[in-house]
Amino acid sequence: MTNSQIAKDELIAILRLQHVPNIGDVFAKKLISHCGGPSAIFMDKRNQLLKIDGIGTQTIKHLYGTEHLEAAEAEFRYISENNIEWTYFQDANYPNYLKHCIDGPMLLFKKGNINLENRKIISVVGTRNITSYGMAFCEEFIADIAPLNPIIVSGFAYGVDICIQKEAIKHGLQTIGCLAHGLNQIYPKVHAKYQADVLKNGGFFTEFWSTSSPERENFLKRNRIIAGMSEATVVIESAEKGGSLVTADIANSYNRDVFAVPGRSTDKFSLGCNNLIKQQKAHILTSAADLIYLLDWEVAQKESASVQKQLFVDLDATEKAIYTYLQKDGKQLLDSIALSCKIPIYQASSTLLGMEMKGVIRPLPGKLFEAI
Repeated sequence: MTNSQIAKDELIAILRLQHVPNIGDVFAKKLISHCGGPSAIFMDKRNQLLKIDGIGTQTIKHLYGTEHLEAAEAEFRYISENNIEWTYFQDANYPNYLKHCIDGPMLLFKKGNINLENRKIISVVGTRNITSYGMAFCEEFIADIAPLNPIIVSGFAYGVDICIQKEAIKHGLQTIGCLAHGLNQIYPKVHAKYQADVLKNGGFFTEFWSTSSPERENFLKRNRIIAGMSEATVVIESAEKGGSLVTADIANSYNRDVFAVPGRSTDKFSLGCNNLIKQQKAHILTSAADLIYLLDWEVAQKESASVQKQLFVDLDATEKAIYTYLQKDGKQLLDSIALSCKIPIYQASSTLLGMEMKGVIRPLPGKLFEAI
């Protein structure tokens, strides 16, 4: 990605706008649209700004504070002296999926060899307390999806994040770490040893200045970038509460696909994923084949065979009846399955979920099901 072509005064105006309290990305974009550009905001007459819906005299007073200009100029000097690249939300090289998010950052700082052109992009998140089950899934998932050469986005944090990014690097995939602080540091510090590999095989994005530290609220804010810059978010492991579930909720609010890896009901770090599936906030993900199919990604025949292979599993009489019906008649609605197999709808529904867990059927858009 090449750097933004916006002029120095425009960049300083954007930074100045970012520094003003109580002006978020949504309202900042509104101001830019109304005034015709970032620097035009500070040249406009105050009484003209008062005509903008939602702005008040107190906000305007803060807007023209000299401390914001001084802070913006200081950050600009840091950017210039350290050759920091950036991309503005109206630039052609700004992440395309993120452009469609109303609260996407006005400005993204970047480092590395990031190339987003014509690429499949997925985000992968999960618990910091990854288990052996989660590690094994990361390894298998990346190995199976590698032939499609997608970009893997995550948060470069402990657990699932660093595991999936290390696997991506191992398979030569581009990976992007979205940070909750400025590019002048790495958090957690122990992950500094992976920085060079990520920079070589992708890079880092952040909206935060060099003066920002990894505060809790920054991680929550960062999650919208992870969810927004990809076409789907995968949750590999999560407790009943956690940041990865926030990311999944944000992805759902952006109308993006969410996938969750199921686990046993007794496993603490599968509760979040199981709940996402149960509440129909995520597609069940038993292998890379599920994601490839539901996102309609094309894959060569020889690759498809290795990605979509399923282990033979024993089915009970009801499951065999459903599977035989779906194999013969193709995609079917729940009502049709229950009627044709002569079982109650509630039983068909629970049986289908069990068959999904076994990897022999998959759900489709429109509440359809088909045999694999």
